[in-house]
Amino acid sequence: MQALAAASIFVMLIYLAIIVLMIASLWKIFTKAGKPGWACIVPIYNIIVMLEMVGKPTWWVILYLIPFVNIVVAIIINIQLAKVFGKDTGFAIGMILLPFIFFPMLAFGNAQYTKPSAELSA
Repeated sequence: MQALAAASIFVMLIYLAIIVLMIASLWKIFTKAGKPGWACIVPIYNIIVMLEMVGKPTWWVILYLIPFVNIVVAIIINIQLAKVFGKDTGFAIGMILLPFIFFPMLAFGNAQYTKPSAELSA
């Protein structure tokens, strides 16, 4: 019984560490883009700020409310986010599949934010 409790505590600590890492990474990414870092922890507002960062219209927030469409939109936003930081689609795939590795790489690496171009916004 004690082994199960110890294992549960260990898993919970790993989970909390990943959550803290992701919040710190998103905070830094938002800051690099000239947005307030605290915006990453406010539900729905963080999506609005992310849409601004990648040059998509704010009404796309509604698309996040539609099942299955939200998955496609999240993938598009991750690809655009990688592009505005000068990364390629392969990096975006990493952000989708292994976010706890690629978001910190984007946040704490040397990637610089550039405003989205007109072709990126379309």
